Amino acid sequence: MRITCPYCGARSSHEFAYLGDAAPKRPDTADADAFHAYLHERDNIAGVMEELWYHAGGCRRWLTVTRDTRTHDITAVRFTRTEAAE
Repeated sequence: MRITCPYCGARSSHEFAYLGDAAPKRPDTADADAFHAYLHERDNIAGVMEELWYHAGGCRRWLTVTRDTRTHDITAVRFTRTEAAE
């Protein structure tokens, strides 16, 4: 699988570290149940989803990749924005 980094261009997925689903947001509260759900209770979607990837072997930036988990087709790649930057 190849991922096209907006900064570095098309690269092998071996240059990237996969974090997972980009949808979950860290809970604002210190509630242990909410934090447990955030860390461990993720959906395993069969289809198109946004994922977080870190370009460890390149520009060292976080990317949000839109990928179909059934076919590995990538339809979009963009730099990930943090909530502080929005």
